[in-house]
Amino acid sequence: MSDADRKQAQAGRRAALVIAGTAIVWVAVTFIGSSLGLNQRMLALFDMMALGGFLWAVWMIYNIWRARQDNQR
Repeated sequence: MSDADRKQAQAGRRAALVIAGTAIVWVAVTFIGSSLGLNQRMLALFDMMALGGFLWAVWMIYNIWRARQDNQR
């Protein structure tokens, strides 16, 4: 396995951790927030933060894909 392959694998694991972590925190905050009676505005803030986390993960995956395309040429 080359150094570039190791870096891409590590970046893929990092993206997977961002996705999993964002999903777990989002579900937990939604559950706890509804249990505590937080208003919809506050819950929407956490939804937007989760959306930001997921979009960041998509950006990371896109960069991994671009790096793989460059290595294949």
